[in-house]
Amino acid sequence: MARGGPKFDDRRRRELARAFMAGGEHYEKVRPGYPEDAVDWLVPAQARTAVDLGAGTGKLSGMLSARGLEVTAVDPSPDMLGELRRLHPGVRTVVGMAESTGLPAASADLVVAAQAWHWFDVPTATREVVRLLTPGGRAALVWNQLDTSVPWVHRLSRIMHAGDVHKPGYHPPSGPELTGWESASFRWEEPITTGGVVELAKSRSYYLRATAEHRGRVEANLDWYLHEHLGHDIDAVILLPYVTQVWRARPSRAQPLVPPHQKA
Repeated sequence: MARGGPKFDDRRRRELARAFMAGGEHYEKVRPGYPEDAVDWLVPAQARTAVDLGAGTGKLSGMLSARGLEVTAVDPSPDMLGELRRLHPGVRTVVGMAESTGLPAASADLVVAAQAWHWFDVPTATREVVRLLTPGGRAALVWNQLDTSVPWVHRLSRIMHAGDVHKPGYHPPSGPELTGWESASFRWEEPITTGGVVELAKSRSYYLRATAEHRGRVEANLDWYLHEHLGHDIDAVILLPYVTQVWRARPSRAQPLVPPHQKA
């Protein structure tokens, strides 16, 4: 995502999103997870149920389930959800779209989207999020970004076409049904081999939709940068800096969350 969010028309957005319909095992292997403190921040204290939109292989769904939440993961890719079920058998999965999940109204204390909101039709997805939320429920949006404040990572992100940056004070676009936006950022580092960095680049939409010529250029540039310019040994383990950004909001007419024992 560029500064302020991606500028896709609907056709281009759908075309890029289709790149993630397959490759669940590869995605799970190379994509980073999320820091524990970021997940702690986004989960409301009294939450018991959660819906994860665009859940993919369950990078976030599994962490929510581990906290004792009853999680429903929604994704249009059966391949991604197959990997999720293998890794997190306690998570319910639904093949569906974020804009129309088919789930009951007022059924989730928390609705999240991690690395996915920019693929949705935002006005329609916003209305679906609000429809799913219980009174007092919260929505949360999560992104991992390479920490481009680190000079060598900034250049790496350019080679990978992964230079996602949000301006200070930015929050993702949404319909007016969500309000009271709050945000927090969490810096962390993931151990990864240099070969893993190359595989990470291969999991991004730019690479997946590129021609063979462009793919070869990206791989060659990464090989030169990591092993010749930075001087790492082949498949050396390095610490890759990330920033996890989290936004949370409430429905425009939110009410206090009903304690679990008072729910019908």
